[in-house]
Amino acid sequence: MVSALEAARKAARKAIEKTYYTGLCSVVERRDVRDEQTKITHKSEVTVIENQPCKLSFEKLDATAQTETAASLTQGTKLFLPPDVEIKAGSKITVEQDGVKNAYSASGVPAVYPTHQEIILTLFERWA
Repeated sequence: MVSALEAARKAARKAIEKTYYTGLCSVVERRDVRDEQTKITHKSEVTVIENQPCKLSFEKLDATAQTETAASLTQGTKLFLPPDVEIKAGSKITVEQDGVKNAYSASGVPAVYPTHQEIILTLFERWA
């Protein structure tokens, strides 16, 4: 029984990755890098994942943000990836899908399922 369930999960994951992932993403983390000549440590952008198949999904959220001048609708952005891809919160994620390329930031801990994971994204503004 367990092996049948595992086989079904593998088949579902393979189908999702083959048909659903239409974009590619690259992940950059800001890490401490030590210069061996000067012995000084500084922050540097390090690419940890390149050309990872993914799917970017958008949804309109019903909540509106009221400002002094106008109300604005908010939009949710979610990234779908294979479950074994590790992306840390705060990482810079560049996604290219349907000819459009944007930089986002992973806003928190991903929701991981047997067939995929979902990461809520925000537009990348700057490193925290």
